[in-house]
Amino acid sequence: MGPKDSPARTAAPQQETERASVHNLRLRPHAKVLVVGGGINGVGTFRDLALQGVDVALVERGDYCQGASGASSHMIHGGIRYLENGEFRLVRESVVERNRLLRIAPHYVKPLQTTIPIFSTFSGVLAAPLRFLTHKRQGRPRERGAFLIKLGLSLYDSFSRDGGTVPRHKFLGRERALAELPDLRPDVKFAATYFDASVHNPERLTLDVLQDGEKAGDTSGSSQGNTARASNYLSLTSMTGVPNRGTGKGGTVRLRDELTGEEFDFTADVIVNTTGAWVDLTNESMGTPSAFMGGTKGSHIVLDHPELLAACRGREIFFEHTDGRIVLIYPMGDRVLVGTTDVDADIAKDAVCTDEEIEYFFDLIGHVFPDIAVTREQIVYTFSGVRPLPRHDATQPGFVSRDYRIERRQPGSNDGGAGAVVLSLVGGKWTTFRALAEHLTNDVLAELGIQRKVSTAQLAIGGGAGFPADEAGVQKWIKQHMTPGRDADRTAGLLTRYGTRAEAVIAYLDGGPDRLLHSTRELSVRELEFMAAHEQVGHLVDVLIRRTSLAFRGLVTGELLNEVADILAVPLGWDFAARAAEIQHAQDVLQRFHRVETHSLVA
Repeated sequence: MGPKDSPARTAAPQQETERASVHNLRLRPHAKVLVVGGGINGVGTFRDLALQGVDVALVERGDYCQGASGASSHMIHGGIRYLENGEFRLVRESVVERNRLLRIAPHYVKPLQTTIPIFSTFSGVLAAPLRFLTHKRQGRPRERGAFLIKLGLSLYDSFSRDGGTVPRHKFLGRERALAELPDLRPDVKFAATYFDASVHNPERLTLDVLQDGEKAGDTSGSSQGNTARASNYLSLTSMTGVPNRGTGKGGTVRLRDELTGEEFDFTADVIVNTTGAWVDLTNESMGTPSAFMGGTKGSHIVLDHPELLAACRGREIFFEHTDGRIVLIYPMGDRVLVGTTDVDADIAKDAVCTDEEIEYFFDLIGHVFPDIAVTREQIVYTFSGVRPLPRHDATQPGFVSRDYRIERRQPGSNDGGAGAVVLSLVGGKWTTFRALAEHLTNDVLAELGIQRKVSTAQLAIGGGAGFPADEAGVQKWIKQHMTPGRDADRTAGLLTRYGTRAEAVIAYLDGGPDRLLHSTRELSVRELEFMAAHEQVGHLVDVLIRRTSLAFRGLVTGELLNEVADILAVPLGWDFAARAAEIQHAQDVLQRFHRVETHSLVA
């Protein structure tokens, strides 16, 4: 389920014709399994089930990767700080999955050099072990000193021994630390450097996983039809105990097309609730109230700040602020990402980055780079999301487990024996989505009495298949796919956006007359038409935020809004009024949720 910028809460234009994704579900309104929620965990489960030959459907009330999955810190990491909570299983699994994603999704997941500046030697050596031994996670976090961090990184490295793909950590003293990072606070005592991984395009990786699932279930030409169907902007509004008329099993849910308002019934034997922080609300809508969730809000800002970018020297700066909160300063291309906060969230309210959080980010930058000034004018984008954490009562947000569990509802408790089995996912993090999806899929297969056919452990994801192994390979690929009308920069941009799936995009681009947009050299007319035809674009803002990174980098202009809306209007069936409404909707979302001022945008 998406955050509050979904059209269910924002006025949106009506679609004149039914979307193919919705039509496919209405045409055959039954699946063995219905996954509710199109974040990375729901999409990963959809893909895994499709690969096992299971008849599976997925619905998402907003856009794919619109909620917490799209509001992450863009890291694929083991979670070194979870060690002091005793979460060794989670850290081990996270490190293994990090290394795996570097191999199976190399087009989006890249090694990330990370440095921890350390300002004390023995701080935390009593607090952390006490927390570990007593499992008490109240009180104010304490600073971790060099001794504790060295111990944690040594354990961290040990988890990478099997199939490790990144170098081991190194520890530097003050003099060498300042030589490598001269803008650091001069009283730094040590600098610990290790490698995790980054994902610069989490939204596009989510799309790749989704399309892998759709491809696995493509049985075109057979009497059964496609066995893996998915639609965004389709919400679950209610559930009854009425079983499927054909099988006498499962239950019936009511689905609502958020773009047209049309509703229809859909039946499934098993329902998988992967709606993140909204799990309890989704269960309530199905008549099975729960109290599993206790999400926390995390916000970030994106800066256009060349001096801060240079100070990072190409690496993430990962450290704890004065309040003990783990924070980061992270160079991404020519921008700098700064985050994150961790405060209890009220999902009835919009998740937005507040003025107080911005001041917090400015303060943390000054904590490690005291001579670098930052102003609000340098903020090009902000974003915030609600982490799908378990209910945690008195536990401080920073200490809440990032592990996951699966809650099962047995049919018959409230509906006289009818109804679908409901599996609710509580928790989960980006790094472990593949392993989590495997776990959920195995539970579903057990419910259906089906054996697993395929493992996803070594299976390349989307455009990661055949992706060049090094920079020389990348340059060779670019040279092979250039044309007189498509230069190296444009070709490289396509490879970055799609991985090796760019070959299919290029074939589409070359299928007719094309031109780059006047407002950006990063998109062309036919590429936008490709997105409209193959990537379930429902709104103009989907292209700006989730099909490209234009909004993230602060590159949205009035000219861009108008030009993209003009091009999408034809394939998406927008008339003049709908086109104007899409521009207004995009302006509202960008201003309300991302602090992108709209006074310069032309309606």
